[in-house]
Amino acid sequence: MSKRKTVISEDSLVALLRNKDQRGFSILYDNYSTALYGVIHKIVHSEEVAADVMQDSFVKIWKNIDGYTQSKGTLFTWILNVARNTAIDRIRSQEYQNSQRNQDLDSTINLIDSQGSSQFDVDAIGLGKVVEKLKPEHRQVIDLLYFKGYTQEEVSKEYGIPLGTVKTRVKSAINHLRDYFVSFSLMLLAWLI
Repeated sequence: MSKRKTVISEDSLVALLRNKDQRGFSILYDNYSTALYGVIHKIVHSEEVAADVMQDSFVKIWKNIDGYTQSKGTLFTWILNVARNTAIDRIRSQEYQNSQRNQDLDSTINLIDSQGSSQFDVDAIGLGKVVEKLKPEHRQVIDLLYFKGYTQEEVSKEYGIPLGTVKTRVKSAINHLRDYFVSFSLMLLAWLI
């Protein structure tokens, strides 16, 4: 049974948080933890890492609530950005990168077995290496969108380019990747025959 959300005005909640009132933290957690966890998990792809990142996010929110400015957006938008940035920082961290490289063989085999042999894992053929063959402007957009969890709007702001340009680059990059995989599949098929 899910816990019932506490109805409180945003101003009242912010005031409780700024006064370091524990009730404010409890209300914040009860009202927003599910949404934040979903966003974090989508970025890190691991329940264990997502739970850890969510804890870090709430600590940052608690410590940095004075950095929230109501004129720049809602409290939810602010805490969502804190959680999202914390998740992205985690997947960019050297520790996380090393943990992903150092997964033991047994866990990898168990993962493959649990997914079944009918699924195709594009990482097994080195998607990262294929993306490196794209034009630099396409590679940058794909890297931020698909590997680092940015939205198209965030990519637009990050590189200072119009949103339409981002969309065009994504479409072009996907077309190039599709052409590569079709060629690769035909080459593999010819080799198997």
